[in-house]
Amino acid sequence: MKAIFFDPFSGAAGDMILASLLDLGADQERIVQTAESAAGVAVTVTPVSKKGIRALKVHVQVRNQTRQRSFFELMEQIEGMALPERVRKNAACVFEILADAESAAHGEPLERLHFHEIGQDDAIADVIGSCLAFEDLDPDEVLCTPINVGGGLIHSAHGTLPVPSPATLRILTRFGFPFYGNGNRELLTPTGAALLAHFARPAAGFPLGKSVSAGYGAGDSETEQPNVLRSVLMELSSAFGEDRVDILETNLDDVSGQVLGHLFERLPALGAKDVSVSPLTMKKGRPGHLLRVLAEPDKSQALALEIMKQTGTLGIRILPSVQRFTAQRSFRSVSFPLGEEEARIGIKAAFSPDGRLLNLSAEYEDCRQVAEKTGLPLREILRRAEEQAWRTFGEK
Repeated sequence: MKAIFFDPFSGAAGDMILASLLDLGADQERIVQTAESAAGVAVTVTPVSKKGIRALKVHVQVRNQTRQRSFFELMEQIEGMALPERVRKNAACVFEILADAESAAHGEPLERLHFHEIGQDDAIADVIGSCLAFEDLDPDEVLCTPINVGGGLIHSAHGTLPVPSPATLRILTRFGFPFYGNGNRELLTPTGAALLAHFARPAAGFPLGKSVSAGYGAGDSETEQPNVLRSVLMELSSAFGEDRVDILETNLDDVSGQVLGHLFERLPALGAKDVSVSPLTMKKGRPGHLLRVLAEPDKSQALALEIMKQTGTLGIRILPSVQRFTAQRSFRSVSFPLGEEEARIGIKAAFSPDGRLLNLSAEYEDCRQVAEKTGLPLREILRRAEEQAWRTFGEK
C-alpha cells in the first residue's frame, strides 16, 4: 500500500506542498506546463538550502494582475480549464473548502464572497499543480502529523489577524487536524490547510512501513528551524489493518455491579468499540475497578460525559489517538442440528493479509438466544458452533 506522509513541523503552504510532491518524483515538466497554461503564470522550480536541508522552491510569477474573483467566478474558471476530470474536481473541492472557511470566518455569504490572496493566479497555480502532483503519484492514502501553525499576527486584506488566521482555524476545526503553535509568524496558510484537509487524514506519527523517497518543499520564511515541508513516500506494512482509537480510563471505588453492568450495555450503544472492567486495589486498601473504553476520537467526549453521569467519577484519563493494528475480518454463519430444530449461529472470522485464517469465534448473542430457547448450557452452544465453524471454514 503506497502512502504519502506529510510532516509539517514548519507549517505548510500551497507552494510548499507542490514543491515537496515534485521532490518526491511527481512529473515536474508536465505539472509546470499545465499549471502555467491553466493559471496564466510563469512557474520556476529551483533547488535551495534551508538551514542545511536541500529542498525545492516553487516560485510563481503572475504575468497580469487580475481583479479579485468571486467564488462562483473561480468555480467557472476551474470548470473551463483543460485538466483531467479528477484534477478539476479535486481543485474545485479545495477551493470550496477555502470558500466555506472564508465565508464562516468573515460572516460573508458565498454570493458576496471575494477571494483576496487565495483567489489570485499564484494560489490557483499552487492548487492546480498540487492536484496534478497527487494524481501523478497516485497514493493509496495520504497522512499528516500535527501541524505547526506558527504564531503572532499577520497583515491581510481583512486587517491584522492572529495566527492561525480565522479561515485557517476554521479548516483545522472542521476537519479535526491536531495543531500547535511554535514561532512568531504564519506557518500554515489557508491554501496549505485546505489542500491537506482535502487530501490527507490526521496521524499521530509515522506508520509502520518503509520509506521509498523523501521530498522537501521550501517556504518563504527564515526561522530558527528550517522552513520546509517534509513529505515521505512510503510502502506501508500489510501485516495488519490499521486504525486509531482513544483510550478512556477511570478508577471507580463506589460503583455497584448493577451500574457496571449497565455501562457494558450503554457505552457500546453510544459508539464505544470496547468496554472492559478490571479489579483494582486503591489507596487505603479499598477495592475498586478500572474502567477502560476504546473509542473513535470523535466519540470520546460524549462517552466521557456518559461515564461521568452514570458513575459519578470526577475525572477521566484519555490516551489520545493511539495506533491499533487489526486483523482482516469477515462475518459468516454455520448451522447444526439441535434436537428437532437447526441452530444458526453467526461466526466472526479473522484473517491475515495473505489469507491465512487466524481465528473463528461464535457470536455471543446468537448463542445466548439458542441457549435460552433450547435450555442447553451457553458454553455447550458456543463449543458446538465453533467446532462446526472450524470444520466448515478451517480447511479452506
